[in-house]
Amino acid sequence: MIVSTGLACLVLVGSFLVMVFIRVPVAFALGIATIPIVVLELRLTPFIVIDRMFQSYNSFILLAVPFFLLAANLMNSGKVTDRLIAFARVLTGWMPGGLGHVNVAVSMLFAGISGSSTADAAGCGKILIPAMQREGYDTRFAIAITACSSVMGVIIPPSILMVVWGGVMQVSVGALFLGGAIPGLLIGLALTSTVYAYAKIYDYPIALRPTRSAFWEAFKGAALAMLTPILVIGGIVGGIVTPTESAIIAAGYALILGMFVYRTVTLRDLGGILYDTARFAAISLFAIGTASAFGWMLSFYNVPRLIVGAMTAMEFGPFGTAVMIAALFLFFGLFIDAIPTIIILGTVLMPVAQAAGIDPIAFAIIGIVSLAFGLVTPPYGLCLLISAAIGGMNVVQVMRDVVIILVPMLLILVAIIVFPEIALWLPRTLMPGSFR
Repeated sequence: MIVSTGLACLVLVGSFLVMVFIRVPVAFALGIATIPIVVLELRLTPFIVIDRMFQSYNSFILLAVPFFLLAANLMNSGKVTDRLIAFARVLTGWMPGGLGHVNVAVSMLFAGISGSSTADAAGCGKILIPAMQREGYDTRFAIAITACSSVMGVIIPPSILMVVWGGVMQVSVGALFLGGAIPGLLIGLALTSTVYAYAKIYDYPIALRPTRSAFWEAFKGAALAMLTPILVIGGIVGGIVTPTESAIIAAGYALILGMFVYRTVTLRDLGGILYDTARFAAISLFAIGTASAFGWMLSFYNVPRLIVGAMTAMEFGPFGTAVMIAALFLFFGLFIDAIPTIIILGTVLMPVAQAAGIDPIAFAIIGIVSLAFGLVTPPYGLCLLISAAIGGMNVVQVMRDVVIILVPMLLILVAIIVFPEIALWLPRTLMPGSFR
């Protein structure tokens, strides 16, 4: 039979939602949801779906994903996180609620190295949540600030989500990296302000008052690690390397630091690091494949064109359209991992943004920042789940603090929507050639 657009959309989306509801992993749910349509539709065969999956992997830029994950795992295993925490202590530990500020600062530093929020939540959370508990911080606050600060891992460059977005949407990854820098710093400042308010209300202590010698010692320990974002972003912006090559440089540099400079990674450790990297990369890349097949099938039945036509007819204008885009990404982020959402929802909304006159880089930053909040909002909330597990609490118990901390972060998202130059100024200045 020939399946109509309405029936195809109902079967695809309905099957996917049912499987997500019964706790089938999203990557598998996306692939399985295409099977009923293949069975019903005479024009489709299973080989077409498999072909679309393999075509999605035929992208040089996606090689950056496993290499950035490898760099993050090497940094965590090489005790680089400890050095970043020591440096963050001397930078921010003198303020009221010192360890809370350290938590935010080290997330910002780690974000500039790893590109992964989950690596941030796991690596920093294992050290900082127990440390905050020992110094009298409420466990709920320690978990919430760790989870919320970790979202900067996908906003502050380099970012794995920006690499995927650039590859799927054909947007300059270097411009996306630059576009995320100022929003990431503003979110960091919003988190710092929230920690300060908590510290004043609950009388949280100062972590330490650093001396000049302590500052210099901590800086020397972390300086080599902090060169990573300069090598990665500088190479891309300067046109010296591609995003994939910069990811390889980041992984190679992390390996040299861990094995030969700090000597905290041994050959025995390397096997486990490579295994973990391969496992997480396989999960991400499999999700890219199944999401691409699902998205292609929606396109086959002209679903994106109908959505674009409906939203364009509403004439929201640039601001209204940007608000709708952010709301849709925030909603999808509640249930689905960011990478499949970028491939399915991002490709559908890209023409809508273009029709409304929204710059592709501003559209990307709005989408990525919105999706980042999904990492700390149940039922998906992967960073929140990791942090809560480390702190030994249920997610429900920490939701009040998460909501309080998220409010100023959401205000930054609103500011990006109202003033898109927040995201566009840096790439316009340093990479004007990336604007068409």
